Amino acid sequence: MNLDPLRPPRDRRRWFVVCYDIPNTKRRTRIMKLLEGYGRRAQFSVFECHLSDKSLRELRERLEKIIEPAQDDVRIYHFCANCRPKARYLGKAKRHEQEPFRIV
Repeated sequence: MNLDPLRPPRDRRRWFVVCYDIPNTKRRTRIMKLLEGYGRRAQFSVFECHLSDKSLRELRERLEKIIEPAQDDVRIYHFCANCRPKARYLGKAKRHEQEPFRIV
């Protein structure tokens, strides 16, 4: 807990890349809409998400309720603080940054 009012709170969220290959259009749309609530679309079936441990658990639980394990492929990759800046973007690709926020 941060007791110093002059020091900003530590951000405990981490970056994840979530990608999916879902053959069923209805499930694929449900997955896409779910992920839009957790992150930003980087490519057609790839999202970059800045998540807390709680949000990550919630997302995984919600994904598991939607997918058909025998048919669907959903992958969640964690980017550590040291790895994320090493990512390279080519063409029109842009790094998605979390908007800074201030409590006034």
